[in-house]
Amino acid sequence: LGHDATLLALAATAYRAVTRNASIAPQLIVGHGILGRLIARIVIARGGPAPLVWEQSPARRDGAAGYAVTEPDDNNASFASIIDASGDPEIIDKAVARLSPRGEVILAGFYKESLSFRFAPAFMKEASIRISTEFDAADMAGVLSLVEGGALSLSGLVTHVKPVAQAGQAYEQAFDDPSCLKMVLDW
Repeated sequence: LGHDATLLALAATAYRAVTRNASIAPQLIVGHGILGRLIARIVIARGGPAPLVWEQSPARRDGAAGYAVTEPDDNNASFASIIDASGDPEIIDKAVARLSPRGEVILAGFYKESLSFRFAPAFMKEASIRISTEFDAADMAGVLSLVEGGALSLSGLVTHVKPVAQAGQAYEQAFDDPSCLKMVLDW
């Protein structure tokens, strides 16, 4: 797998988010960074219908592999299962507004600020809110099975490779450049 092998742990994390509720595949993914892309690819690799992905940044709307990526819209569509991979601290209220009754929001992003939400809208929909983090051996086995079987490709997600001598520049680019999905330091 070359540099793509560095994505296995993150892919297993995405796999865990997707499989948190085995009864329904995620229908909406918020965020088209590396984690959002892996989540979308895993949904499809597991035989689920192609999810819709919302991305705020125009620079991150390309690169879809069998699913649509759009800016968030204001139509009345609702979704039974929404996974957030954006890290937006206001995502719960935004997601609950688009949630079907008794739907589920899975928080898979990294949130730098405290999360809170308005209770009444979530109460009215009987929303479930779950947190998905990291992975375990079963998640890794699931990802390896998908990769080895050819259902899941990790290609095209490592967008930047720098020699370790340029680590300072690499970290700056990795965190500040929206076109940098995954930076690999080559030792």
